[in-house]
Amino acid sequence: MQNIKIFAHRGSKGTHPENTIAAFQKAAETGADGIEFDVHLSADGELIIIHDETLDRTTSLTGYVKDHSAKELKTGDAGVKFSKEFLGERIPFLSEVFDWAKGNGLLMNIELKTDKLAYEGIEQKVIDAIRHHEMDQRVILSSFNHQSIEKVKLLAPDLERALLFEGLPENLEQILRDKQESGFHPDQNNLTEAASQIAKTLGYKIRPWVANDGGDILKLAGMGVDVIMTDFPEKALKALKDWQANG
Repeated sequence: MQNIKIFAHRGSKGTHPENTIAAFQKAAETGADGIEFDVHLSADGELIIIHDETLDRTTSLTGYVKDHSAKELKTGDAGVKFSKEFLGERIPFLSEVFDWAKGNGLLMNIELKTDKLAYEGIEQKVIDAIRHHEMDQRVILSSFNHQSIEKVKLLAPDLERALLFEGLPENLEQILRDKQESGFHPDQNNLTEAASQIAKTLGYKIRPWVANDGGDILKLAGMGVDVIMTDFPEKALKALKDWQANG
């Protein structure tokens, strides 16, 4: 039976405030194999864990992440909009997540959020943080901006890299052949058996996002993907265990 891993998308996003230490901790407690999270830059060049380019949806602050200093971002509450239970949960910095991760063995898929804003130098900053915290063997760097992944390839060819897709281009096979990266991260709604087979043949690890419904989880498992990304790691692990028991 293939060992399909479960990655908690933005942590256990379905049950905890996304991209917070609380959500990552919950993922670890449920037995997830990895976590996925997003990184942006503050006005003074600090690496910040948050999904959106703006702070409004998930925190008590407003405006663009890039327009706030690290000191200002530390005053933000990243939990209260999810639930009063998480009042006071802070916006994490990448260094804090790496420090926390030293206490577990989780893999970390770091998405470089360079598809809407350029964030000059973010690739090198993330690589430096990975090296400093000795997380080289535990990270996968991904982005919808494939030029960003190209930069990582030049700067740190030893680090694992992946190409993110929303929708699949007609020339998918050509892109995967040309890029020669390690991971293929499609949105699960558009992943087909044919696309999965192309990626497998070219040696890619297939890690679709985001499957929360039991049927979707089993469909992906049946395709033989390497990782399933989910907002509900506990639920996904149970569905996978039941599927494997009946296999």
